[in-house]
Amino acid sequence: AKGSLRSVKMGRPQKSNKCYTNYSKTSKTPRRPFEKERLDSEMQLVGEFGLKNKREVWRVQLLLAKMRKNARDLLTLDEKSPKRIFEGAALLRRCGRLGLLEEDKRELDYVLGIKVADILARRLQTLVFKQSLAKSLHHARVLIRQRHIRVGKQMVNIPSFAVRLDSEKHIDYSLTSPFGNGRPGRNKRKSAAGGGGGGGDDAADDED
Repeated sequence: AKGSLRSVKMGRPQKSNKCYTNYSKTSKTPRRPFEKERLDSEMQLVGEFGLKNKREVWRVQLLLAKMRKNARDLLTLDEKSPKRIFEGAALLRRCGRLGLLEEDKRELDYVLGIKVADILARRLQTLVFKQSLAKSLHHARVLIRQRHIRVGKQMVNIPSFAVRLDSEKHIDYSLTSPFGNGRPGRNKRKSAAGGGGGGGDDAADDED
């Protein structure tokens, strides 16, 4: 009490323990920052799926941890519990839409077996490369960020966008993209105006 009064008398502001953020963390840093096995596995995921940094891996790990926690909590309840029936069906329906669970594995026990690689495989960046719309995973990320890719009628410029199973077949070049019979790129228009030949593939990369 004396210390607090003294700090007020000296004109020092007291520290507040209140947190005014109205959002939760999207990623969680590891407890052991220099664990070799974890570092190797994270670097393997970053290289396999063309991620920007390890924070994208940590974000998926936190999402998966929340899903597993919900599944474990629901498994402790009685099978006829209204909460388990309602929330369990919603969790399984969500995993089914994202393609994380097959039709014959729509049970809470199989939610605990979902891995980080399973969620990363449903990213838009990964599917664009698998459908041969890009030359590499890094090229797929560039195309998405430069607004060349659409899912259905909606243009998507987020590489980590989780694609549903029913939307996977609707991934294509956007209508305004030079790759999708849209307006030619800036370099190709320059070469055409100057009477030169075609600008090549990289002419379509620079879009106005």
